[in-house]
Amino acid sequence: MKQLLQPLLPFFSGLLFGLGLVVSGMTNPSKVQGFLDVGGLWDPSLAMVMGGAVCVALPIFQWILRRDSNRRQHGPVEVRLVVGSILFGIGWGLSGYCPGPALVVASSGSVAAIAYVLAMGVGMLVASRFGALEVARSRGEGK
Repeated sequence: MKQLLQPLLPFFSGLLFGLGLVVSGMTNPSKVQGFLDVGGLWDPSLAMVMGGAVCVALPIFQWILRRDSNRRQHGPVEVRLVVGSILFGIGWGLSGYCPGPALVVASSGSVAAIAYVLAMGVGMLVASRFGALEVARSRGEGK
């Protein structure tokens, strides 16, 4: 029975996440841009949604880490992580879409969201190529 349910867990987790985005209004790009507009008509609803998500997720993550301490796999903060974070923030601020909400809205047929998802896919392909080149260089294979 466990083997039958295990593949469905990610599906239902994603479905619940998408439903939460729709119910909270976070699939609306103007909500995100309103949150980032601290000098104008600031909309704090995104902070409330994030705070609620942290309150739900934090105890679960702590429970998982206590059960399996080998899951703590992190390394030093690297330049590519910082650059990627900056690019993510710029894209998020300009478009009003984060990857999760963009996928939800794209599934409704929104041309802007579909364009965002396609551009995100291209960005992921480019980033994976640079990552593969970096790993090859670090191993001495890319000379």
